[in-house]
Amino acid sequence: MSRSGDMISAAVGGLALCWRLARPDGVVLGFTSHDRDILRDGVVYRAGPGMTPSAVVQTDELAGDSMAVEGVLASSAITAADLAAGVWTGAVVEVLVADWSDPDAELLCLSRGRMGEVVRLGIGAGDGGPFQVELLSELEMVEAVLPLRLSPTCRNSLGDGACGVNLDPFRLDWDVAGGIGNRLLLAPGIADPARFSGGRLRFIRGPLSGQDMEIVGADAGGLLLDTGVLPDGLVGARVRLTPGCDKRLATCHERFGNVRAFGGEPYVPGTDALLRYAQP
Repeated sequence: MSRSGDMISAAVGGLALCWRLARPDGVVLGFTSHDRDILRDGVVYRAGPGMTPSAVVQTDELAGDSMAVEGVLASSAITAADLAAGVWTGAVVEVLVADWSDPDAELLCLSRGRMGEVVRLGIGAGDGGPFQVELLSELEMVEAVLPLRLSPTCRNSLGDGACGVNLDPFRLDWDVAGGIGNRLLLAPGIADPARFSGGRLRFIRGPLSGQDMEIVGADAGGLLLDTGVLPDGLVGARVRLTPGCDKRLATCHERFGNVRAFGGEPYVPGTDALLRYAQP
């Protein structure tokens, strides 16, 4: 064998495939086809020789690269139940090449995508068994996004990242006067109870302490909850009320002063305006 052939053989012999999985909630796992664990950039790539990727093809065209990874559920951190429940759906998956003989060598990324469909290829023992994971390219993920639909009401949820409202100043702690059916009676004196319609409450004292419930209606006497019959013994309990939002522009402005983050198009004409005949 020529010297160049020896160098290629030596280089290939020192390489191992690695997979880095990062869930949307921040959990990161690493696996490698090598027979020993590999530590790179603070991530331990656990030896998992059962994982094999399909052919990796990289192009400079707009068409995204996708691939499949087959393997065996050998890690307690990735269970068949979690895969079936979609816990790992949308996780970023990177297929990497590592020089296991050089701890300072950088990882080479062969492919990157997001976890798509998971298919069980057979029935294994216990919670294990063979599976195949589809990796969707970033371009495919963009193409899968549905087009935005215009809406006169806000698409955001009150207090989420897109809305940005800090709800703490709007919350209110109040005493409970009792319960009738799914109607929670409040102690007198609460101002503008209608602002809590569509919001939530948490019991912070009493027999239901720690429980959260949705408020579907409110008036001066109490709150209508999305729950079954309330138990007895609620007199003297205390709740923390979080206001609701009907997603109208006026509510966003008057109640929360958050018009700049309003996620709707309140001034776009509706379908009736488009179908209206021009007046002579």
